[in-house]
Amino acid sequence: MVRPRRKLVVLIFHMAIFIFALLPFVCSSQNHIEKIIYQRSYKHIIHELTSGLSYQIMLHGFLLWASMGFLMPIGILVIRMSNRQECRRRLKIILYIHATLQVLSLLLVTAAAIMSIRNFENSFKNNHQRIGLALYGAIWLQTGTGFLRPDRGSKGRSIWFSVHWLLGITVSILGIINIYTGLQAYHTKTLINTGVWNLAFTVEIAVIMFIYLLQEKWHYVKQSRVILSDEPIRPTDQETSSTDEKKELSAMPSSSEPC
Repeated sequence: MVRPRRKLVVLIFHMAIFIFALLPFVCSSQNHIEKIIYQRSYKHIIHELTSGLSYQIMLHGFLLWASMGFLMPIGILVIRMSNRQECRRRLKIILYIHATLQVLSLLLVTAAAIMSIRNFENSFKNNHQRIGLALYGAIWLQTGTGFLRPDRGSKGRSIWFSVHWLLGITVSILGIINIYTGLQAYHTKTLINTGVWNLAFTVEIAVIMFIYLLQEKWHYVKQSRVILSDEPIRPTDQETSSTDEKKELSAMPSSSEPC
């Protein structure tokens, strides 16, 4: 009676060893199957994305970049050329170019917004969609203030200028941030590396900022060159007075000078 029990215990023991020996292979096989299923489902998702939404996503991103990353900054650089411009005809040309660039930027960003509403999931759970919503409202408000521009020297000109300038800065910052968050959202959705696009856009922003700062100091650079080139070599008192008169006359705006 004892011997059959001992045989049963030995048999159970060997079966347990055999089962434990097979467990790693079973787990490995199950993990391999799950990995294959995940890869197939991921490929299916990527296939659906590329076949259905890839073109719309890329076009949406291009429209947003062309509007916020190109036309809007160029419009800002153009209008800054009017800071020390005295000729009314040139001022009008600069203003029309600025307004044209801003209207084109508004049309492109509106097209990008319509594409987003029609083709994408707008749950506003990520930063790109939230910033985009604030951006669309700010750019329309800024464009509206542009059409309400009062004449120079009028009573509300300074208030209008401050509001329009602050809205322009807000739109520019939100636009730049939204392009970066859009690239991040595209990488999260497709796992496609967007490092090159991030680097290219960063270089573009750096170039625009350099031109922006150069515009601020360019007048002083030109003025210092004129002073250095016109500096006399120890003139007499009579020559000094005549030179000063000539400089004053040359500094006065000439009515016959064409603009």
